[in-house]
Amino acid sequence: MSIVNQLMAAVLAVLIGLVSGTVYLMSDSSKAMLLNQLESHGQDTATHLGLYMAPFMADKDTAAIETTVNAIFDSGFYQNIKVVDGAGEPLFEKHADARISDQVPDWFIGLVDITPPEMTRDITHQWQKAGTIFVQSRAGYAYEQLWRGTKQTFIWFVLLSFVSIFFISFLVRYILAPLKGVEEQAEALSQQRYIEQSHIPGTRELKQVVIAMNMMVRRVRTMFDEQAKNIEEIRRAAYQDELTGLANQRATQTQLTERLDYRKDFGRGSLIHLHIAELQTLNQELGMERTNNFIRAAAQQIEQLSRTTNEAVVGRISGSDFVLLSDITDPDQLQRELAAIIANLNDFYRQLNNQGQLKPACIGAVPCNELSSAEQLLANARVAAQQAKQSEQSLQCVSDDEDKRQESWHQHVCDTINSGDIFLQAQPVLGLSKDNGVIHNEVYARILDQQQQPCMAGEFISVVKQLNLMAALDKTVARHVIAYLKDNTKDAISVNLSNDAVRDVQFCDWLVSEAGTLNTPQQLHIEINESSVLNNMEQIVRFREQLKSLGIRFGVDNFGINPAGFAYLYTLQPDYVKVDGSLIRELDHSAEDRFFVRSLVTAAHSLDIQAYAEHVEGESQLNHLRQLELDGSQGWVHGRPETLR
Repeated sequence: MSIVNQLMAAVLAVLIGLVSGTVYLMSDSSKAMLLNQLESHGQDTATHLGLYMAPFMADKDTAAIETTVNAIFDSGFYQNIKVVDGAGEPLFEKHADARISDQVPDWFIGLVDITPPEMTRDITHQWQKAGTIFVQSRAGYAYEQLWRGTKQTFIWFVLLSFVSIFFISFLVRYILAPLKGVEEQAEALSQQRYIEQSHIPGTRELKQVVIAMNMMVRRVRTMFDEQAKNIEEIRRAAYQDELTGLANQRATQTQLTERLDYRKDFGRGSLIHLHIAELQTLNQELGMERTNNFIRAAAQQIEQLSRTTNEAVVGRISGSDFVLLSDITDPDQLQRELAAIIANLNDFYRQLNNQGQLKPACIGAVPCNELSSAEQLLANARVAAQQAKQSEQSLQCVSDDEDKRQESWHQHVCDTINSGDIFLQAQPVLGLSKDNGVIHNEVYARILDQQQQPCMAGEFISVVKQLNLMAALDKTVARHVIAYLKDNTKDAISVNLSNDAVRDVQFCDWLVSEAGTLNTPQQLHIEINESSVLNNMEQIVRFREQLKSLGIRFGVDNFGINPAGFAYLYTLQPDYVKVDGSLIRELDHSAEDRFFVRSLVTAAHSLDIQAYAEHVEGESQLNHLRQLELDGSQGWVHGRPETLR
């Protein structure tokens, strides 16, 4: 019960006590007054009867006495009238039961005892005692009057109580409104949301409570912000190139291996290798500061090109070399983009050194496909960059001679997606404690190639992106999963949505509506890539609230590698995060990775967010994950994805 309701109950109890005491005192006073009235009424009646009947009593004229008494008694105000002579012998007596109106309840009659007094009057005639008259008024009159007064008092009490309670409730709620804000702050704080009250009450005690609560909220928020900053510093030191701000050699190679060798979901694209020629000569010609400015300019050019690709991999792999994994496959577009970079760098070099004759940078680009390995692509791109160094344009783009086959493949993928002819494979996420089983199964979309053989996502996903069919693919996957969950209630299923899907408001509304038809919507889990979350924060927060209203769990995939950091967790409040596999692959060999992952897990747990590890391949990694207190793991150590049946 809320404090307002408790106060109102206390006020009501006090009011009931007051009215009970008031009614008791009033009834007791009224009873005494009514008895006095009955006494006076009986005495007056006996006096008047005595004055009138004195001659009849002296003559013992019973007929006249009876007639007179009957005339008075029939008025209904009397219970007993008795006339006796001087010797005490009865002359006439009239008696009736104590008639009480039916409107007076029996419980009230039993509760209140009213016995009217019997009044006596001695009668004399011609200086001799003629007799005595006894008069007793009717008790029913007193009961009726007392009940009427009590009932009216109770009715007025009820009416006034309702009015009083309304106004008292309004006043109490107004006075205690700051406590409601404190309650909301406490609830928000338990959900890792930080709310401060802008209105400070004037009441001294409430003012101190509100100020103290605001201070605590600020301190907790500051602690989280400092924790986020510290972890971001760790990330920059371990995985970021200090001069350019891009991923350093180790982080870049790890992410390339993750995308091309393990996840195999990048599809067709190009690996671009930018090489700064004769870096030592540049240092001699320009000096260290200007050379560093040129290196930053090169990094800025290649980073700007990376923004055209969702989830691009870009970084500096040595002092003079940069790489970019891009989804650009059109040779003409690639040639234009890279030529523009070379021209911009040449112009920047001329601004730094008008006399220089050195070609400052060269670029090699090689095509990648679903079969490419990271090591092979890096070697090929490095060779292409060396060839570009010898060419006039400082540019070498290796072409892909599969246009006809790709045209047929594009049409096949388009037809398959539009017809919804896909099938799903699932891989479990298992809890890391001894008692935990399957947390959920993450599904992966698969199609059949032109020879009716199953294809991995990397073999067709780039085509789907080029044809702008990602949202259509996600919708087909969601339909299959929802249909599956309607018939299977064993394990939860997670669906990973693309950037195109989450940017489509109509798609999000459709998914929420369809999920609402499930008997147990909690079995459906939704995951979104960290980059998509950061690029569509407002829409993702809205979508997250819609899912939360149905009890659908929400997770962030590929967590921990985006340079923007993870302060968004405070706003988004996901149910879980999946630490990117590039941070897990070397976990058992790298103290830096272990320290960084522990920091990420600590930050997530401080917000009551569970943390799972992706792409776990060995038992040694599992042991480290348990030591780092992760909540679950996913990867080949638990088995390869299997067809969802």
